[in-house]
Amino acid sequence: MHAMQYEITLPADYDMGIIRERVATRGHLLDDFPGLGLKAYLMREREDGSPVNQYAPFYLWAAPEGMNAFLWGPGFQGIVDDFGRPVVRHWTGLAYGEGPAAAHAPRTATRRATPLGEGTAPGEAVAEAVGRHAEEARAEGVVASALAIDPRHWELLSFTLWAGTEAPAGAGDRFQVLHLSAPGPPALRSGRLW
Repeated sequence: MHAMQYEITLPADYDMGIIRERVATRGHLLDDFPGLGLKAYLMREREDGSPVNQYAPFYLWAAPEGMNAFLWGPGFQGIVDDFGRPVVRHWTGLAYGEGPAAAHAPRTATRRATPLGEGTAPGEAVAEAVGRHAEEARAEGVVASALAIDPRHWELLSFTLWAGTEAPAGAGDRFQVLHLSAPGPPALRSGRLW
């Protein structure tokens, strides 16, 4: 599994209805994209308490071939044409799990980044994080959750989809889920990914 996200930060007075319309008319195009586990079309707004207006899709890829086909194909080119070429962050997957609300459509997503300290043994830190992730994925209201790592910056990333509009305090940056393309969640193997 590979996690991927790009963030398009928009002006404070940007009409976020444009993003909603974009997702409403184009979101379905990835509903059956080969190699995609899921894509959460995420947005956050200043008027909703966010520090920025932002469109920030988040992807879980079952295999790198799907990610590459998207990035070098017409789907991502549409983003480049409309907004310029964003920085695309990606992480190596560590764990994935569906939660007790897996049958519900997600309405909220959270993303939490945690740096691994300089003196931290990577293997021990990852093992502890995977254990915590297994517990967090079973929390009430969780649709699905993923844990990944960026070994360049030694940063753990926890991404969770929630059935409700609220998330627990400390869950991380909060986003609205406008649409979920999920052609292959069964291809996302549950539990530890090695």
